[in-house]
Amino acid sequence: MNIKQAKQEIINTVQAYLTKDETGEYAIPVERQRPVLLIGPPGIGKTAIMEQVAQECGINLVSYTITHHTRQSAIGLPFISKKTYDGEDVSVTEYTMSEIIASIYDQIEQSGIHEGILFLDEINCVSETLAPTMLQFLQYKTFGNHRVPDGFVIVTAGNPPEYNKSVRDFDIVTYDRVKRIYIEEDFSVWKEYAYKAQIHGAILSYLEIKKNNFYSVVSDLDGKRFVTARGWEDLSQVMKVYEQLGFAIDYDFVVQYLQDEEIARDFAAYYELYNKYKNIYRIPEILEGSIPENSMTIKNAPFDEKLSLLGLLLDSLGQEFISYYRKKAAQEAFFEQLGFLRSDLKEGRGSGKEILERQISSYDTMITHRKKAGMIDREQEKAMCAALQAMNDCLTALAVEGTGDAKGDFLCVKKLFDEREQIRQKEISDAGRHLTHAFEFLARVFGEGQEMVIFLSELSAGYYSLKFVSECGNDAYYKYNKLLLLKERTQELKDEAMELLGL
Repeated sequence: MNIKQAKQEIINTVQAYLTKDETGEYAIPVERQRPVLLIGPPGIGKTAIMEQVAQECGINLVSYTITHHTRQSAIGLPFISKKTYDGEDVSVTEYTMSEIIASIYDQIEQSGIHEGILFLDEINCVSETLAPTMLQFLQYKTFGNHRVPDGFVIVTAGNPPEYNKSVRDFDIVTYDRVKRIYIEEDFSVWKEYAYKAQIHGAILSYLEIKKNNFYSVVSDLDGKRFVTARGWEDLSQVMKVYEQLGFAIDYDFVVQYLQDEEIARDFAAYYELYNKYKNIYRIPEILEGSIPENSMTIKNAPFDEKLSLLGLLLDSLGQEFISYYRKKAAQEAFFEQLGFLRSDLKEGRGSGKEILERQISSYDTMITHRKKAGMIDREQEKAMCAALQAMNDCLTALAVEGTGDAKGDFLCVKKLFDEREQIRQKEISDAGRHLTHAFEFLARVFGEGQEMVIFLSELSAGYYSLKFVSECGNDAYYKYNKLLLLKERTQELKDEAMELLGL
């Protein structure tokens, strides 16, 4: 199955294992809750989906790469204790708590949540001395003398032997105690994730043209050459910062992440073209409604170049859609805090300044706590930090314009909220106008051809673009989507009629 299907299967497993019966006991007894074993090629996103599963299920995640551990850190250190058996004092060897088990209890303390996932990567690549410990763990859910706490679902991952010489095959007894899931790479599924993860537009555009270069692992006489989903994502993150700093992005840089010289050289050449197209077709002018004369030449350009233009349009619009998503989340969090402020002011729990100071301190502590406990992703953290900054701005405004009475202080703060909302609404209007102009440009240059179909498909597949259209609407999107759906249905009816007539 692909990574998306595997993610859903893990969510189903977690929900099933954590379901309780009428007595409050787990419906599936703990001893029957088989550990999940994910087997798939390296860099495919196994760790990333575990973070997503934990956040979506609202539970803890404790993650370890088990090959980084020794036998002592996994099962604990031995110590001598005194016990009495049949009236005789004896010395007995016991073990301190495993570092891994201790981490679970630490996470429970930090989050206040008693259920979660223990994820152990590279489970089938452990050293010879640690192998028996891992087999015992998979069979009995214990490290040394200490058992994984009830309420924690065990998920493990490993690579097939063709990708790693260190792989140790499990015996039938062990396999018969795990829930084994095989995962394969799938570009179309990764692309859904890539839109949400804000992968660089050049990478998405390139891979749309060269899908076979998305994932490649080759081992021959020249050594190992590989490109993975992880490599593309890491490259994307660094590319964005390099662009901000004005650093060169060339083959020597790209090959550090795409460790296949041919693919790295090909992408580096494409990236140069991508930037060239950006200058030639002047995307900002198109989005503002003007159609540069030279942009009409794209109609007769090679299809790869057309895809690059679509990628540039989508990337530029995508930045506006992401901004909309972030500012909406921040404004909603800010609005919630204003509700608390208003309530406290009505109850006479202090001046606006005093209440805001308490709120800011409490909110800041909550952000730190949730981040430390791994209970928020980066986008949620950004929204909360933006709301915190808005609250600090309110505090500054109160120091200058505050009246000291409840109504005056609240009106002062509300003024700042309204100003932020006016700016946000203008940005929404601008983004909608730019999207409409993009449609008008494509319709004028390509009509309702495959270029328009691709553009619509990518918009509908993008997480942030779909959020924007569904929440803010866009007449051009609905118009062309309806026309293309009607055109597609008309063609289907024609094909059916031809089939019935035997033609």
